[in-house]
Amino acid sequence: MNLTDLTFVQDFIGLAADASEKEWHERNGGNLSYRIRTEEMDFTRLRFAPELKETGEWTRIGVSVPELAAECFLVTGSGKFMQHVGESPEENLAIVQIDTRGENYCVLWGLEKGGRPTSEFPTHLMNHAVKKRTTDGLHRVIYHAHPVDTIALTFVLPLNNRTFTRELWSMITECPIIFPEGIGVLPWMMPGGREIAEATSDLMKTFNVVVWAHHGVFCSGATFDEAFGLMDTIEKAAEIAVKVRSMGGKKNDITMKNLKDLAKEFDVTLNPDMLD
Repeated sequence: MNLTDLTFVQDFIGLAADASEKEWHERNGGNLSYRIRTEEMDFTRLRFAPELKETGEWTRIGVSVPELAAECFLVTGSGKFMQHVGESPEENLAIVQIDTRGENYCVLWGLEKGGRPTSEFPTHLMNHAVKKRTTDGLHRVIYHAHPVDTIALTFVLPLNNRTFTRELWSMITECPIIFPEGIGVLPWMMPGGREIAEATSDLMKTFNVVVWAHHGVFCSGATFDEAFGLMDTIEKAAEIAVKVRSMGGKKNDITMKNLKDLAKEFDVTLNPDMLD
Protein backbone atom coordinates (compact mmCIF):
# COMPACT_ATOMS: atom_id res chain seq x y z
CA MET A 1 0.00 0.00 0.00
CA ASN A 2 1.25 3.47 -0.89
CA LEU A 3 0.31 6.70 0.83
CA THR A 4 -1.51 7.74 -2.34
CA ASP A 5 -3.78 4.69 -1.94
CA LEU A 6 -5.34 6.15 1.21
CA THR A 7 -9.07 6.75 0.79
CA PHE A 8 -8.96 10.50 1.37
CA VAL A 9 -6.14 10.87 -1.16
CA GLN A 10 -8.01 8.79 -3.74
CA ASP A 11 -11.19 10.81 -3.17
CA PHE A 12 -9.16 14.00 -3.68
CA ILE A 13 -7.72 12.59 -6.92
CA GLY A 14 -11.22 11.60 -8.02
CA LEU A 15 -12.52 15.16 -7.69
CA ALA A 16 -9.53 16.49 -9.61
CA ALA A 17 -10.22 14.04 -12.43
CA ASP A 18 -13.95 14.83 -12.56
CA ALA A 19 -13.25 18.57 -12.54
CA SER A 20 -10.66 18.27 -15.30
CA GLU A 21 -13.23 16.50 -17.48
CA LYS A 22 -15.57 19.45 -16.92
CA GLU A 23 -12.83 21.77 -18.24
CA TRP A 24 -13.02 24.03 -15.21
CA HIS A 25 -9.24 24.12 -14.79
CA GLU A 26 -7.34 25.67 -17.66
CA ARG A 27 -3.59 25.30 -17.21
CA ASN A 28 -2.93 25.62 -13.44
CA GLY A 29 -6.23 27.36 -12.67
CA GLY A 30 -8.22 26.41 -9.57
CA ASN A 31 -7.30 24.60 -6.37
CA LEU A 32 -8.59 22.17 -3.77
CA SER A 33 -7.98 21.46 -0.08
CA TYR A 34 -9.19 18.92 2.46
CA ARG A 35 -9.02 19.15 6.26
CA ILE A 36 -7.77 15.69 7.20
CA ARG A 37 -9.59 13.85 9.97
CA THR A 38 -7.56 13.11 13.11
CA GLU A 39 -7.94 9.36 12.69
CA GLU A 40 -6.87 9.57 9.05
CA MET A 41 -3.74 11.50 9.96
CA ASP A 42 -2.96 9.19 12.87
CA PHE A 43 -3.09 6.20 10.52
CA THR A 44 -0.98 8.03 7.93
CA ARG A 45 1.69 8.76 10.53
CA LEU A 46 1.61 5.20 11.82
CA ARG A 47 1.75 3.52 8.41
CA PHE A 48 3.92 5.96 6.46
CA ALA A 49 6.19 7.57 9.05
CA PRO A 50 9.35 7.27 6.89
CA GLU A 51 7.69 9.26 4.08
CA LEU A 52 6.70 12.21 6.28
CA LYS A 53 8.95 15.17 7.07
CA GLU A 54 7.93 15.78 10.67
CA THR A 55 10.72 18.32 11.23
CA GLY A 56 10.42 20.35 8.04
CA GLU A 57 10.68 24.09 7.51
CA TRP A 58 7.89 26.36 8.80
CA THR A 59 6.50 29.03 6.45
CA ARG A 60 4.28 32.01 7.24
CA ILE A 61 0.67 31.57 6.09
CA GLY A 62 0.04 35.31 5.83
CA VAL A 63 -3.16 35.14 7.88
CA SER A 64 -3.91 33.90 11.38
CA VAL A 65 -6.17 30.84 11.76
CA PRO A 66 -5.92 29.75 15.43
CA GLU A 67 -9.05 27.60 14.98
CA LEU A 68 -6.94 25.33 12.76
CA ALA A 69 -3.97 25.00 15.11
CA ALA A 70 -2.17 21.66 14.62
CA GLU A 71 -4.62 20.58 11.89
CA CYS A 72 -3.37 18.84 8.74
CA PHE A 73 -4.53 19.47 5.17
CA LEU A 74 -4.18 17.83 1.78
CA VAL A 75 -3.89 20.62 -0.80
CA THR A 76 -2.95 21.22 -4.42
CA GLY A 77 0.38 22.89 -5.14
CA SER A 78 0.89 26.36 -6.57
CA GLY A 79 1.37 26.29 -10.32
CA LYS A 80 0.31 22.65 -10.54
CA PHE A 81 -2.18 21.40 -13.13
CA MET A 82 -5.37 19.75 -11.84
CA GLN A 83 -5.26 17.25 -14.73
CA HIS A 84 -1.86 16.00 -13.51
CA VAL A 85 -2.96 15.28 -9.94
CA GLY A 86 -3.93 11.67 -10.68
CA GLU A 87 -0.81 11.00 -12.76
CA SER A 88 1.66 12.10 -10.08
CA PRO A 89 -0.03 13.09 -6.81
CA GLU A 90 3.28 13.11 -4.94
CA GLU A 91 4.47 15.95 -7.22
CA ASN A 92 1.26 17.98 -7.40
CA LEU A 93 -0.18 17.64 -3.90
CA ALA A 94 1.04 18.32 -0.38
CA ILE A 95 0.08 17.26 3.12
CA VAL A 96 0.74 20.25 5.35
CA GLN A 97 0.41 20.85 9.07
CA ILE A 98 -0.50 24.13 10.75
CA ASP A 99 1.50 25.16 13.80
CA THR A 100 0.06 25.52 17.33
CA ARG A 101 -0.62 29.24 16.81
CA GLY A 102 -2.28 28.95 13.43
CA GLU A 103 0.25 31.25 11.75
CA ASN A 104 2.70 28.94 9.95
CA TYR A 105 2.59 25.73 7.97
CA CYS A 106 5.02 22.89 7.33
CA VAL A 107 4.97 20.51 4.35
CA LEU A 108 4.94 16.92 5.64
CA TRP A 109 4.62 15.13 2.29
CA GLY A 110 4.40 15.78 -1.43
CA LEU A 111 5.61 18.48 -3.84
CA GLU A 112 8.53 16.17 -4.58
CA LYS A 113 9.86 18.38 -7.37
CA GLY A 114 9.55 21.52 -5.29
CA GLY A 115 6.93 24.19 -4.84
CA ARG A 116 4.49 25.30 -2.18
CA PRO A 117 0.76 24.99 -1.50
CA THR A 118 -1.60 26.90 -3.79
CA SER A 119 -1.28 30.69 -3.76
CA GLU A 120 -4.90 30.72 -2.54
CA PHE A 121 -3.93 28.74 0.58
CA PRO A 122 -4.65 31.70 2.93
CA THR A 123 -8.18 31.95 1.50
CA HIS A 124 -8.67 28.19 1.81
CA LEU A 125 -7.55 28.21 5.43
CA MET A 126 -9.71 31.18 6.42
CA ASN A 127 -12.69 29.46 4.79
CA HIS A 128 -11.88 26.20 6.55
CA ALA A 129 -11.75 28.06 9.86
CA VAL A 130 -15.17 29.61 9.25
CA LYS A 131 -16.75 26.35 8.15
CA LYS A 132 -15.22 24.38 11.00
CA ARG A 133 -16.91 26.83 13.35
CA THR A 134 -20.26 27.30 11.57
CA THR A 135 -20.83 23.63 10.67
CA ASP A 136 -19.54 22.20 13.95
CA GLY A 137 -16.63 20.64 12.08
CA LEU A 138 -18.76 18.95 9.42
CA HIS A 139 -17.36 20.75 6.34
CA ARG A 140 -13.86 19.63 5.37
CA VAL A 141 -13.54 20.44 1.65
CA ILE A 142 -12.88 23.84 0.07
CA TYR A 143 -12.88 23.87 -3.72
CA HIS A 144 -12.07 26.67 -6.17
CA ALA A 145 -12.70 26.34 -9.92
CA HIS A 146 -13.16 28.46 -13.04
CA PRO A 147 -16.54 27.33 -14.46
CA VAL A 148 -17.11 29.21 -17.72
CA ASP A 149 -20.79 30.12 -17.64
CA THR A 150 -20.78 31.24 -14.02
CA ILE A 151 -17.86 33.55 -14.81
CA ALA A 152 -19.70 34.79 -17.92
CA LEU A 153 -22.70 35.83 -15.79
CA THR A 154 -20.46 38.08 -13.70
CA PHE A 155 -20.09 40.30 -16.79
CA VAL A 156 -23.85 40.80 -17.27
CA LEU A 157 -25.53 40.47 -13.86
CA PRO A 158 -25.35 43.05 -11.06
CA LEU A 159 -22.69 41.83 -8.64
CA ASN A 160 -24.84 41.28 -5.58
CA ASN A 161 -25.87 38.21 -3.62
CA ARG A 162 -29.61 38.52 -4.19
CA THR A 163 -29.48 38.95 -7.96
CA PHE A 164 -27.17 35.98 -8.49
CA THR A 165 -29.10 33.79 -6.09
CA ARG A 166 -32.49 34.52 -7.64
CA GLU A 167 -31.13 34.09 -11.18
CA LEU A 168 -29.76 30.61 -10.42
CA TRP A 169 -32.61 29.54 -8.16
CA SER A 170 -34.93 30.15 -11.11
CA MET A 171 -32.94 28.04 -13.58
CA ILE A 172 -33.27 24.54 -12.09
CA THR A 173 -35.97 23.45 -9.68
CA GLU A 174 -33.44 21.69 -7.44
CA CYS A 175 -31.27 24.80 -6.94
CA PRO A 176 -33.22 26.34 -4.04
CA ILE A 177 -33.11 22.93 -2.35
CA ILE A 178 -29.37 22.40 -2.90
CA PHE A 179 -28.28 25.90 -1.84
CA PRO A 180 -31.21 27.42 0.12
CA GLU A 181 -28.87 29.88 1.83
CA GLY A 182 -28.11 31.44 -1.57
CA ILE A 183 -24.85 32.59 -3.15
CA GLY A 184 -22.35 35.21 -2.06
CA VAL A 185 -20.76 37.45 -4.69
CA LEU A 186 -17.58 39.53 -4.59
CA PRO A 187 -16.48 42.18 -7.08
CA TRP A 188 -13.15 41.63 -8.78
CA MET A 189 -10.31 41.53 -6.24
CA MET A 190 -6.62 40.68 -6.44
CA PRO A 191 -6.34 36.88 -5.88
CA GLY A 192 -4.01 35.28 -3.40
CA GLY A 193 -3.93 38.06 -0.81
CA ARG A 194 -5.27 38.78 2.64
CA GLU A 195 -8.03 41.12 1.45
CA ILE A 196 -9.80 38.58 -0.75
CA ALA A 197 -9.27 35.87 1.88
CA GLU A 198 -11.02 37.98 4.52
CA ALA A 199 -13.85 39.03 2.18
CA THR A 200 -14.51 35.45 1.07
CA SER A 201 -14.45 34.02 4.58
CA ASP A 202 -16.87 36.73 5.73
CA LEU A 203 -19.39 35.63 3.07
CA MET A 204 -18.76 31.97 3.94
CA LYS A 205 -20.32 32.64 7.34
CA THR A 206 -23.64 32.72 5.48
CA PHE A 207 -23.08 30.93 2.17
CA ASN A 208 -21.48 27.70 0.95
CA VAL A 209 -20.76 29.27 -2.45
CA VAL A 210 -18.91 32.50 -3.18
CA VAL A 211 -18.57 33.81 -6.73
CA TRP A 212 -15.47 35.85 -7.53
CA ALA A 213 -16.42 38.22 -10.34
CA HIS A 214 -14.55 37.60 -13.62
CA HIS A 215 -12.51 34.86 -11.93
CA GLY A 216 -14.28 31.80 -10.54
CA VAL A 217 -16.15 30.16 -7.70
CA PHE A 218 -15.28 28.99 -4.17
CA CYS A 219 -17.46 26.38 -2.52
CA SER A 220 -17.50 24.35 0.67
CA GLY A 221 -18.77 20.88 1.47
CA ALA A 222 -18.68 18.11 4.03
CA THR A 223 -17.32 15.65 1.46
CA PHE A 224 -15.61 15.75 -1.92
CA ASP A 225 -18.84 14.62 -3.60
CA GLU A 226 -20.82 17.36 -1.87
CA ALA A 227 -18.39 20.13 -2.81
CA PHE A 228 -18.10 18.93 -6.41
CA GLY A 229 -21.86 18.46 -6.70
CA LEU A 230 -22.47 21.99 -5.47
CA MET A 231 -20.03 23.45 -8.00
CA ASP A 232 -21.58 21.32 -10.76
CA THR A 233 -25.10 22.49 -9.86
CA ILE A 234 -24.09 26.15 -9.83
CA GLU A 235 -22.41 25.86 -13.22
CA LYS A 236 -25.28 23.92 -14.80
CA ALA A 237 -27.74 26.58 -13.63
CA ALA A 238 -25.43 29.28 -15.00
CA GLU A 239 -25.21 27.47 -18.34
CA ILE A 240 -29.00 27.45 -18.59
CA ALA A 241 -29.10 31.15 -17.67
CA VAL A 242 -26.64 31.99 -20.44
CA LYS A 243 -28.66 29.96 -22.97
CA VAL A 244 -31.93 31.57 -21.89
CA ARG A 245 -30.40 35.01 -22.39
CA SER A 246 -29.09 33.99 -25.82
CA MET A 247 -32.64 32.95 -26.80
CA GLY A 248 -34.12 36.34 -25.94
CA GLY A 249 -34.65 36.02 -22.20
CA LYS A 250 -37.29 34.47 -19.98
CA LYS A 251 -40.86 34.07 -21.12
CA ASN A 252 -41.74 31.89 -18.13
CA ASP A 253 -40.27 31.64 -14.63
CA ILE A 254 -40.26 29.86 -11.28
CA THR A 255 -42.45 32.18 -9.21
CA MET A 256 -42.04 33.34 -5.64
CA LYS A 257 -44.92 31.06 -4.68
CA ASN A 258 -43.17 28.15 -6.41
CA LEU A 259 -40.01 28.83 -4.38
CA LYS A 260 -41.92 28.94 -1.10
CA ASP A 261 -43.84 25.77 -1.99
CA LEU A 262 -40.55 23.99 -2.77
CA ALA A 263 -39.09 25.05 0.56
CA LYS A 264 -42.12 23.74 2.43
CA GLU A 265 -42.24 20.46 0.51
CA PHE A 266 -38.52 19.70 0.96
CA ASP A 267 -38.27 21.13 4.48
CA VAL A 268 -35.57 23.70 3.72
CA THR A 269 -35.37 27.30 4.87
CA LEU A 270 -34.74 29.75 2.07
CA ASN A 271 -32.61 32.74 2.98
CA PRO A 272 -35.20 35.50 3.59
CA ASP A 273 -32.77 38.13 2.26
CA MET A 274 -33.16 36.55 -1.17
CA LEU A 275 -36.98 36.60 -1.16
CA ASP A 276 -39.43 39.40 -2.03
